[in-house]
Parts: sequence; C-alpha cells; structure tokens
Amino acid sequence: MASQTKPVLHGYFRSSCSWRVRIAFALKGIEYDQVAVNLIKDGGQQLSEQYKKINPMQQVPSVEIDGITLSQSLAVIQYIDETRPGPLLLPADPKKRAQVRMISDLIASGIQPLQNLHVIQKIGAEKAQWAQHFIERGFQALEPILKQTAGKYCVGDEISMADICLVPQVYNAERFKVDVEQYPTIKRLNQTLLEIEAFKVTNPSCQPDTPADLRS
Repeated sequence: MASQTKPVLHGYFRSSCSWRVRIAFALKGIEYDQVAVNLIKDGGQQLSEQYKKINPMQQVPSVEIDGITLSQSLAVIQYIDETRPGPLLLPADPKKRAQVRMISDLIASGIQPLQNLHVIQKIGAEKAQWAQHFIERGFQALEPILKQTAGKYCVGDEISMADICLVPQVYNAERFKVDVEQYPTIKRLNQTLLEIEAFKVTNPSCQPDTPADLRS
C-alpha cells in the first residue's frame, strides 16, 4: 500500500502537532519532504487561500501521502502506523492501546488546543497566564495517570503515540514557564525520551525553517 513517493509534511518548526508527525516519521524510518508554513509571517501563512485548499481548517500539520491529504496529527500517526513497517506506535494489546489513545487524546484534545497560537492570540496580555493555567490543569490529571501506566515510557516499556504527544507538550510547558518539577513522572519520561535519536533530530531547534537565533 505504501507509495514510492515521499510524503510531504506541511508544518511549522515550533508547532507541537507538526513535531508529533516528525517524530512518528523518524521512529518509522520514513523519509519525507517538508514545506514550511510560517504561522507568524505575513499574518500567518496558514490563513492563505492557497493553504486553505490543502487544509480547510488552516492549521498545521497537513501531510500529503499515498495520494491523499491528511490533517490532524493523531490521524496521520495512526495512518503511518497502519501502513508502514517498523515499531508499532500503538500496542497490539487492546488495554495498552486504549491507554495510549487515552493519554494521547488527553494531551491533543484536553491541553494543547487551549494554548495553541490561534487561541492565545485572542487572549491578549494574559496569554502566558492562560497557557500556564490550562497546561498545569492538564498535567495535574496526566501525572497520576502516567504513574499507573508508565514503565520506561508512557505505557509500559515500548515507545508509543503517547510518548510522541508527551514530549512536544512538555516543550510547550517549559516555553510558558510551567514548573515541570511538580510532575516527577512527566519529567522522568520526557528526559528519557529526549535521549532518543528520533526525538533529537525532530526537535524544533534543528528544523529547516528554524530561525537562526533559535537553532542549537
């Protein structure tokens, strides 16, 4: 089913949803091309009529793959998992798979949307406090869940979609000055995952569209 044509990721270096897809591609060993969509420049390139034809929600990421265009990072990750060889991103065991989806949805639906660019631009001067509040509220729920499900990684001892969601969210938390020390399980898992090559090479600090002053 996999096409010989490389997938194309339309994304932004600091978008946590784009980073999720980059991690999934890296874990699966999939080569892909990137097209930068600058969420700040020109009032937001995602709002252009040209990009709206690719993604009617005018968000990133969008992925052109196997003759279709997919948006929503979790849908992209699950499609990659179902159509490409390599390590499973969702476990075969139904209970563990449900736990992975629960954690992924908690982050992708319950935390990240409340502090994404489109929302905080509407908040104004209180945007940092707004983002902190909702990230902390989410982490207060996530920490006890991970205490129950985690082994070396979020669910047991195999990397999954839950880990793919966790690392970009911790990155956002640190950007908004959330004290991650309050959440020892989240902190431990994040530190472990950041040592893995797939998470290193996809980091926002080293993408083709990363500004020079943010590169490392």
